[in-house]
Amino acid sequence: MSDQKFPPGPASPEEILGYLPHRDPFMFVDELSVEEGRVKGARIFPEDSWFFKGHFPHFAVVPGVLLVETMAQIGGCGVKRLGIEPNGTFFLAKIKQARFRRPVRPGERFHVEIDNIKATPNIIHQRGVGYVDGEAAVEAEWLSIAGGTTQ
Repeated sequence: MSDQKFPPGPASPEEILGYLPHRDPFMFVDELSVEEGRVKGARIFPEDSWFFKGHFPHFAVVPGVLLVETMAQIGGCGVKRLGIEPNGTFFLAKIKQARFRRPVRPGERFHVEIDNIKATPNIIHQRGVGYVDGEAAVEAEWLSIAGGTTQ
């Protein structure tokens, strides 16, 4: 018997919506799970996404800032799935480091694995790697803080 205090298995689309204040077109979480404390998730950026029209239109790639945003959204969902309720809404406060190793193209599955360095109701400090087909695309470390109101 597992002693996990969070829901087992992958989150449903309804659960993901409950974890995030974001909505289309700025919600970037398709899949979410927590396994042994590690947050995992994924996003497939559809070919008709609004930003592809102007971001290198002849060789469309997902903007790097949106890849980091995707990682932060997945990380925030994962913390809530672990049972940590923020004192307000978590906002991205600092990107401590980001390295972009390969572009992420339309239709590719961007899979993220995140470790919590610190996770409390007031602050989330995380680092993670985003992959496409097992190849590292992005490595980042960021900080989010709780503020404003709850969703």
